[in-house]
Amino acid sequence: MSAPSVTIGEAARATGVSAKMIRYYEETGLLGPAGRTAAGYRVYSEADLHALRFVRRARDLGFSMREIADLLALWHDRSRASGAVKAVALGHVADLRRRIGELEAMARTLEHLAERCCGDDRPDCPILDDLAGGEAPEPAETGAARLRRGRKQG
Repeated sequence: MSAPSVTIGEAARATGVSAKMIRYYEETGLLGPAGRTAAGYRVYSEADLHALRFVRRARDLGFSMREIADLLALWHDRSRASGAVKAVALGHVADLRRRIGELEAMARTLEHLAERCCGDDRPDCPILDDLAGGEAPEPAETGAARLRRGRKQG
């Protein structure tokens, strides 16, 4: 007797992974191809659902697709060394801490710029000046302004 299988919609509901992402994981080779019914519909075993939950949890922790592929391979390799898994996890921690530092630096910069901005009805804005490269560009001259300037000079 074979293990019960579920459709892609049922697999999505059971794992919290959308049907679109399940198909994507199969297309990219992260998950093996699904079984098929005689009519060609995808079906998933309990082992497939377990793997999808694994991927979902790894994505929730921010692992990249490459890291998840590595972790899945380690998970399936019963002769693995736990040190290999730990190395992947600690590498990810280091990457997260680097990204957190970058995000904190961005937040500090934006807070500083916001403190310098009056936030009133005037058009001067140090935030926009910084985004434009630190210098406020000369506003474009309108046709009416060119005419007035021409009249004053002539």
